[in-house]
Amino acid sequence: MNPSELLTRAVSEVVPRDLAEKKITSGQKLRVYLGIDPTGAKLHLGHSVPLRKLKAFQDAGHHVIFVIGSFTAMIGDPSGRDSQREPLTREQVMKNFETYKQQALLILDFKKIEVRENGEWLKKLNGKEILGLASHFTVQQMEQRDMFKKRMGEGNPIGIHEFLYPLFVGYDSVILDVDCELGGNDQLFNMLAGRTLQKAYGKRDKFVLTTKLVEGTDGRKMSKTYDNCIYLTDEPNDMYGKLLSISDNLITTYMECCTDLPMEDITAAEKAMNHGSNPKDFKMRLAREIVTLYHGAKTAEHAEEEFQRVFSKKELPEEMMEIKVKKGSLLIDVLVEHKIISSKSDARRLIAQKGIHVNDHVVSDPNQTAEEAIVKVGKRRFVSVTIR
Repeated sequence: MNPSELLTRAVSEVVPRDLAEKKITSGQKLRVYLGIDPTGAKLHLGHSVPLRKLKAFQDAGHHVIFVIGSFTAMIGDPSGRDSQREPLTREQVMKNFETYKQQALLILDFKKIEVRENGEWLKKLNGKEILGLASHFTVQQMEQRDMFKKRMGEGNPIGIHEFLYPLFVGYDSVILDVDCELGGNDQLFNMLAGRTLQKAYGKRDKFVLTTKLVEGTDGRKMSKTYDNCIYLTDEPNDMYGKLLSISDNLITTYMECCTDLPMEDITAAEKAMNHGSNPKDFKMRLAREIVTLYHGAKTAEHAEEEFQRVFSKKELPEEMMEIKVKKGSLLIDVLVEHKIISSKSDARRLIAQKGIHVNDHVVSDPNQTAEEAIVKVGKRRFVSVTIR
């Protein structure tokens, strides 16, 4: 990424911008950090945006710090939540982080990053010190958080420990004494809490930078709950197909936030589509770029050829999973057993949505038995079933 784009590309907000511009143009090596609570195991393209921004600061010569919320994940970040988040044990957090790290390695070089756990300092805080942190905030400030206002309006409970969450992640900034904190745009309140505490504790003045939200394949926030995620570990053909299914109005956002394409090319693509060019051409370029980033150029080329074969020419894939089943087995049991579908409830949902086909015929009965056939699941998965 061009260093001049640090404060603009894939950026939602910079607070305060004048401080950010002053620090960026000072020529000094800045301390920049990104904190994550590894509450889940799989990373999607939405997660990649702040990771890519952290890499951009690293590539520009700044000192970057990656903080694992080994303490705060045990509280649960209330950001964007309609209910209290289920707390995790430290063992669960660190296990999740190992999986997280393996995927983040697709973007970051951890040998060049300072990695810290906030449990190092947060678990040492005593009651007096926690009261000291709390003294810098008011209940009224906490009540202004969008998710708290929403939950109070709906009569849903808010735990006192959730009010403490921004204080604890804010204290990370005090300990690390950073010039900049990065995060998703749902983290602005938490990051500004850190800015408040750095001032209160006589540390350097930091700016915060939030990255843009990347919507999922259905236009909603990318979330496992909505089954609309494009995961970093998706198989190349599946990743390519999912990217071809996004809304046309998301093409340039994905280009800006999830690829290394020059901004001039992205601006030109937007202008061309506004003047009648076929969005599919740019969507295919986007898909090639992203599959190349995570799987390599040759694999991306093959994924594109396979997509054209299956969806443009209506041919079967060159390669597909082959499974042998006992006569009389229920089709949905077979699909779940072989991890083609995650659960029986998901299988029934797909059947209700006419999303499972056997030899091009729609499956309408959840109790249909498996037969020797080509089974299509969703838009992109094909399985060859034989009876043993």
